[in-house]
Order: sequence, then structure tokens, then C-alpha cells
Amino acid sequence: MKALKKLSLMAALCLGLSACKKENQLTPETSVFDQKLNTSMATASTQAVTTGFPETFESGTKGSYAVASVTLSSGSWTLDDALIGNLAADAKNGSQSVRIRNTGTVSMNFDVSGANTVTVAHAKYGTDASSTWQLWYSTNGGSSWQQSGSTVTSSTTALSTVTFNTSISGNVRFQIRKVSGGTNRINIDDFSISTSDTTSNPPTTTPGDNSHLLLGNPSNAVASTTYPENYLMERTYYSISYSKSRATPNWVSWHIGTSDLGSTPRQDDFRADNTLPAGWYQVSNSSYSGSGFDRGHNCPSADRTASVAANSSTFLMTNMMPQAPNNNQGPWADLENYTRSLVTAGNEVYVICGSYGSGGTGSNGGITYTIDNGRINVPSNTWKVIVVLPNGNNDLSRINSSTRVITVNMPNTNGLNSNWKTYRTTVDSIEAATGYNLLSNVPIAVQNVIEAATDNQ
Repeated sequence: MKALKKLSLMAALCLGLSACKKENQLTPETSVFDQKLNTSMATASTQAVTTGFPETFESGTKGSYAVASVTLSSGSWTLDDALIGNLAADAKNGSQSVRIRNTGTVSMNFDVSGANTVTVAHAKYGTDASSTWQLWYSTNGGSSWQQSGSTVTSSTTALSTVTFNTSISGNVRFQIRKVSGGTNRINIDDFSISTSDTTSNPPTTTPGDNSHLLLGNPSNAVASTTYPENYLMERTYYSISYSKSRATPNWVSWHIGTSDLGSTPRQDDFRADNTLPAGWYQVSNSSYSGSGFDRGHNCPSADRTASVAANSSTFLMTNMMPQAPNNNQGPWADLENYTRSLVTAGNEVYVICGSYGSGGTGSNGGITYTIDNGRINVPSNTWKVIVVLPNGNNDLSRINSSTRVITVNMPNTNGLNSNWKTYRTTVDSIEAATGYNLLSNVPIAVQNVIEAATDNQ
């Protein structure tokens, strides 16, 4: 498992006490987020697109669904229950794209050397209903496969682009798997693989006690505009991996000790973050208005009540995600309150939380993929990992196989069970869904134990 976890990359939730009940905002915009997701990856092309990519599927011919290999500009691919489509109903850039039905697959028959991100354009075919699909990868020449990221839904006829943050070194090949929708068909186009500049990797030194990144940098986020989908923002009161195209954090990480909890009132000064790089869209305090989703804190307001500056820092919109009100104000808020009760009982905690996927259900009903005229992605899931330690020093060395780790994964919908314990899961499952390596600074032997366990206290 741990070897797979090292193939990680980018991807927070939180709220506060009763004060953290962010107002219900209503009326979702209908533009599809995925279409936006890789306008940003076009800017990320400074990451060096792998030779032969993007694969546009313009150079091959395959007119039947029967399994067969076809030579394309990037190399040989096997299409099973899939063909090269060129009809008017095929969604495509140019004259051709892949069309997949049933549970068909499109597989590379060759390896590339490393993959930092993979981007894929997708849409449903013609008047067919929606289908879902997944990206899988193999690092052993196709002998075994592992899913990358989360399941994607193709629900519109306009091509939209999704980014998978893979962070894979060494030989790797990829496969698209259609996993639902029966005979309904989808189109896949413009499959691209980019590699990162290894000279830009963050330092490998381990931070000290109470550092927000003591447990590791889950996606190897970098404070460079070369990495707009995994942009590191290290603040005084928390650290963020931010996604330019999603306009939300991938994850937020922070430490809570007794000195962080005071009597400062909630500031409620939601505002744009003007520290974002020049030219990046700044989400404003009114961007969620009418969407049906709360301005959901990742690092909660009530975790930072020692001073006005600390509390105010949590109201920057770069710390927010569109969160279903009954998620944000229900089990999510209860878990935040419980976490603080652990601190007041004599513990310190390290928290990493985030969101993934696209498509949530807010107070307006239905599935919403984006708000703010397509600028902000609505996640499908919100997750959190909480590492609990008795107060003390040398925190990293005190984490052992008996350390309590609370992990939850909640659907971003209004129809939630009110008990946060319902959503407990393992760190391993969050890593499988996101591709992150969440506790990378913890010794591997300890990780193997605590990341496979589901809290039951």
C-alpha cells in the first residue's frame, strides 16, 4: 500500500461552533466545472507535456467496438468496447475522439517516464444519458492496475476537461474505464500527460512541533505559479494546497493546541484573498450567494480564537469550499466541536482536511457542479483526518501504532446522517480517493498500522 501512496499529489473542511453556521446561499450556476478545470492546465503546460501528447485521437482508425489495438500519434492503444468516433454526435475537438460504451476500456500499450498530472476531455455521446468513468494506472507494464483520483461523471454533450494529480515517477501507463451507464456512450478526447520540474520540489526537511505541515505535505504542493493546481500557501495559522481552476483548496492542514483557543468573537469578515498570484481569479465574499451552498471553512473559525488576527485569517475565501448546509452545519460542525473538546481535555491535534470530486447537492436540490458562473467547483465529498496526541514535545516521534487517528469522508449533500461517526473511514481510503500521501513524515511502519484503522472510540 505504501508504495502506491508515494504516487501522490494534490487535493478541507471545517466550520466552528454555533458561530460557524455559514449562511445558506441559493441558486446554482449551471456551467459545468470540469470544462473550466483545465483552462488552468493549459497554463500549467509549463510542466512539460510528455512527448507524443496530448493524444488527440486524430491519427487512428477503428470503426467497431470489438477489442483491438490501434496505432495513434503517441503509441499503440487497445480499445475494448470502444472505437474512434467521427460522427456529428461525437463530442470532439477536431474530427475524431474515442467513443466508449458499456464497461469499455481505452488502454495505453506503452509506458511513459513519470506523470505529474493527467488531463482528459470528456462528454456524453449525443442524446445518451450520463455515465461515469475512471482513470487507472499501471507501473508494472499492465500486470496490475490502480485507480487514480475519483470517479468522473460525463453528463453534458460539451467536452469538459478534468485533471488527475498523479505524481508518479518511473514507468507508467494509463487506462480509461467506463464504469456505469450501460449502453449509454461517452466520448474521450485530448488525453495529456505532464511531468513536473523536479528542481521545484519542496524541501525535504521535517518541520518542528506545532508546524501545520509536521505530518507532511500531502500533495507535494509548491509555492510556484508553475503549479496552479497544487499551489502551496503557507500562512501563520494554517497551510493550503490551492487549486486555481477549482478556486478552492485541495487540502488545508493545521495544528490546534490550547493556546489557539481563546475568547475572540467570530469576525465574519469573509473576503477575497489578494495574496493570490496576479491574474488569478479571486473568489469574493458574495461569490457563493444564491448557490444553495455555505461558505464552508476548511480551517474553522472556532479553531482560531486566540486573537482577532487569527480568527480573521480563517475568513479568507481561499479557506472556503462550497459545502451543503446540512453537511457544514450538521455532522461536520459536530466533529469540529468534538475535536476542540479533545484539545480542552489535554490533547493537541493535527488536522488535514479537504474535498474532492465534482457535484454536490445544496439547499436548492439537484446536483450542482459549479457556482459563481462556472468559476468555483462544487465538490462531491468532504474529508478530514485528525491525529490526536497528549500534550507534549517531539510530536512526530510520539506518533506510534496506538495513536488515535479519526478519519471521515462525507458526501457533500443535504441528506446526511446527523452523527459524524457514521462517516468514519481509514486514511488509506482517503488516499485512494485523492492520490495524496497524508502522513508522509510518519515512519512507514507506523503509517501501515494507523492508516489502515478505522477509529471506534
